[in-house]
Amino acid sequence: MRLEGQAVLLPADVDTDQIIAGRYLRTKDPSIWAAHAFEDLDPRLAGRLAGAVLVAGPNFGCGSSREQAARALRDAGVVAIVAPSFARIFFRNAINLGLPIAEAELACDEGEPVELDLALGTVRAGTRAPISCRPLSPRMQAILKAGGLVELLRSQA
Repeated sequence: MRLEGQAVLLPADVDTDQIIAGRYLRTKDPSIWAAHAFEDLDPRLAGRLAGAVLVAGPNFGCGSSREQAARALRDAGVVAIVAPSFARIFFRNAINLGLPIAEAELACDEGEPVELDLALGTVRAGTRAPISCRPLSPRMQAILKAGGLVELLRSQA
């Protein structure tokens, strides 16, 4: 699975409340979550997420286990997330919702093109040499390819 997008840089320890603030969880409308993604971190960030590869520091998605955080990013048009480490529940929520993630420490500049090859387990920024990322299991790759766990299970029914 090959993916590409423009880098949007984020710090370490971005928690799920920074991804989508709790005050927006009263609605069941996911478009609201996407429109307000990262609002408390940077109010202008939601408008830059379509086609973006988020490049973050360690411990991305820490905090509460809200599934809406991964859903907000996916629905905002985030192509993938690259970080050295993820909170485990966010990691599974992202995969189950069809949001590709890669565990790697990627050095790049804001807006730089980023390419991921999840089948090969590589990620590259700009013209730099590709670096290895932690490979995803064949099952996780199948979930992502199907667009999420629900879609994979529907296709197998």
